[in-house]
Parts: sequence; structure tokens; C-alpha cells
Amino acid sequence: MEIIPAIDLQGGQVVRLLRGEYDQKTVYDERPEAVARQWQAGGAKTIHIVDLDGAKDGFTQNGPAIQAITRTVNIQTELGGGLRDMDALHRVLDMGVTRAILGSVLLEKPELAEEAAHRFPNRIVLGIDAREGLVATRGWREDSRVQATDLVREFAGLPIAAVIYTDIARDGTLEGPNLEATARMTACSPFPLIASGGIGGLDHIRALAVMARSLRQGSIIGVIVGKALYENQFSLEEAIAAAGEE
Repeated sequence: MEIIPAIDLQGGQVVRLLRGEYDQKTVYDERPEAVARQWQAGGAKTIHIVDLDGAKDGFTQNGPAIQAITRTVNIQTELGGGLRDMDALHRVLDMGVTRAILGSVLLEKPELAEEAAHRFPNRIVLGIDAREGLVATRGWREDSRVQATDLVREFAGLPIAAVIYTDIARDGTLEGPNLEATARMTACSPFPLIASGGIGGLDHIRALAVMARSLRQGSIIGVIVGKALYENQFSLEEAIAAAGEE
């Protein structure tokens, strides 16, 4: 199971939000590329980037910071936030981003996800964020009545790289992942799953790793870790060891 450190961008800075609330943020660094370099040096194979301004407003807003990251590291990057048309996808992939994450459009324009998956096979990731099992969109500001487990099934058969499942209520809390919800999502997903939200200690990572080993091979392939790393709850190297990553 891969440990994927997160870089959340707002106004060009590296920040973390609490439960997705834009008015509850902590700024950790003003040099995203330096943070990316640190995660690469620590053993990361992939960096998870979120354009928080883009997620809220619907178009990429942290382009210079994103490009600075992709030019600095030579590992994989995945980017979400504000990618709601094919032009936006082309732009960020041309910046050197390895995989693009589609979120709000999965509900609003599912045909775009299908077109993107065929045009960029295995470079599209489904970003499904849920509050009490129901999908939230537009930077988590709008709630739907669609179950996350139902939404992921709609894209079965497409050349999708993975699905990132975020439990919003746990995000930024350090209280631990929602293992039950993650297990339900894994059982329904036709794609490999990356868990996100709530990691606060090495025991949380070990619990997910145990779950991953107990399920079918390749069902849970990674976990995104953000605040715990920035708050020095553990090092990236310790997290990788706890996950049993090879």
C-alpha cells in the first residue's frame, strides 16, 4: 500500500483545511516546490496535489505552483480541483501532471469523465468525496443525494487509473480513517482505491494496510496523508514502513 503525501494549494501556498472548511486553514509553507522536493527525498512515489481555489471556483487557479512542483520532482503527481472541461485537463497534463482527478463533473457531466478516460487512458482518477456516505461537490460546499457507492459503479468498464475516496468528516481531524465506509466503497469499486481522510498516527496506517491485505489483491493501493505529516505526527519514512510498502 503506497503512502501518498498531499500538497493542498490556496493562493500559491501549502495549506490544510479542517473538514474542508475554507475558513479553517493552516498555512504550512509558501514554497510548494520545496515541500514536493522534501516528499520525494523521503521516499514518496506519488504526490497528491489539490488546487483548493480551483475546486471552489471551477477552474485551475494555482497553475504556477503546480508547474513549479512538476518541474522540481521526477516522481508521479496527481492533481484535482477545478478540472471541469477537456481544455483544463489538457492544460494540467501538459504541465507534466501524471494523473488528473475528476470530482464534481462525475455528477454534473459524467459524459466528460467517459470522454476523458478514453482520451487519456489510465491517467484519469475518480475523486469521490462523501459526507455520511453522500457525494459532496464543488469544493465540498454542495451536498447531493447520491450514494458514493452508487456513483463509482456508473463508470465501470472505463480505463480509469483509480478512485480516491475521501471521508469529509474525517479530513484534517487526525482521528483516523472511516474503515467501515472505506470497506464498503472498496467492495463496490471496479477500480483500485486510494483512501483519504483522517490519518493521524501510524496505527491508522497499519489498520488500513491490514484491511488492504485482507481484501482482494489490488483493491486498496494507497492512502493519502496530509496534516499528520505537516504536524510531525510521524515522518514519511515511518509511514512507508508502517504501510509495508515495498
